[in-house]
Amino acid sequence: MNRQPYCTPPRSWPATLTPWWVKISRGYRRRQLRKGQRLVDIQSQNIEVVMEAVAAGKGVLITPNHSVHYDAPALYAAFDRVRQPIYFMTAWQVFAMSTRFECWAMQRLGCFSIDREGTDRQAFKHAVQVVQEEPHPLVIFPEGDVYHTTDFVTPFREGAAAIALTAAKRSQRPALIVPCGIKFWYLDDPRDGLLATMQRIEERLHLRVLADAPLPDRIHRLAEAALALKELDYLGYTCSGRLRDRIRGLLETVVSRLEKRHAIADTRGTPPERVKSLRQAIIRCLEDETNPPVKDSSEARQLYCDMEDLFFAMQLYSYRGDYLSDHPSIERLAETIDKFEEDVLGLDYPTVRGDRRVTIRFGEPIELAPGKSERSAAELTNLIQSAVQSQIDALNTQSST
Repeated sequence: MNRQPYCTPPRSWPATLTPWWVKISRGYRRRQLRKGQRLVDIQSQNIEVVMEAVAAGKGVLITPNHSVHYDAPALYAAFDRVRQPIYFMTAWQVFAMSTRFECWAMQRLGCFSIDREGTDRQAFKHAVQVVQEEPHPLVIFPEGDVYHTTDFVTPFREGAAAIALTAAKRSQRPALIVPCGIKFWYLDDPRDGLLATMQRIEERLHLRVLADAPLPDRIHRLAEAALALKELDYLGYTCSGRLRDRIRGLLETVVSRLEKRHAIADTRGTPPERVKSLRQAIIRCLEDETNPPVKDSSEARQLYCDMEDLFFAMQLYSYRGDYLSDHPSIERLAETIDKFEEDVLGLDYPTVRGDRRVTIRFGEPIELAPGKSERSAAELTNLIQSAVQSQIDALNTQSST
């Protein structure tokens, strides 16, 4: 996973969607995908469901899976072909780590910032206003982060559903939620590059390089070794059992220890929700104006150490433990090694190992009539998640036939 700053955002970045900028930047953005990501083929399926909704004057919220770091530019490229600008809800860290010109450009492409670790009322209000009034769709990635497990969506956060419900309640027009599945495939065989990267990672962990062993076996062995080191680090001993169970057990240990230390009473929810609550508590301590921790004091060091432990917890969460068990496709192998590059080698972004194509599939819309809905945010979130998973399953079925 990518490292990002976690603190109170220094500012907010509102969207200033500018159609002429969207138009003149199309060629540059497409070339960047070709050059930087070797993305040579962008296909879309059922995009007409979005265009028909826009033409009918309905509010549109698109909810894709967050498959890779560059799926947002790929999605925008698909809409470029039908001359449709879109809005994007974007983590504030993306803006904070960009240049002034990059921020300017993103805002004019319809991107606006969200503080995912806090209660960002301004971003929520902006998103509701887009779905309620704007003629262009809004895109929100309900997974929140990139987990490199495209074939299985991780539990969705409830923010997107809450935005759609609020917009429908306040609006005179229907709000449509369009589930979207995004899947990338290699056109070139990346095996040589995967094997070279695998050897580099094995050497980093001082493992013997088993060049003749099947790649899935080498990946599993590496995962076992890396997990054993972390179990020793956090538990003082190594565990036995299925890899997935050990990952979940260590994740629970790390998070529950921190919840106890920071007196978090509500320990329910998914790991990302629990981590969010902990980050909020730590940020409050670090930024306490009345009693701030002394710089380089044991208290400050402990807080920063806790924040690092939360980053590790989210790294653990991103590993299913059985992603290669039933179907070790070349894409799943590549995704897993991509994760190792980020988590073991510390790369900001994984290596590109060949030309690729992407297919973006839009599902049947979930329509919310104007007025208060009988659905809860949790119920609607589960419905959206299931619908997005169905789009990914359909893409995989098409690819195998």
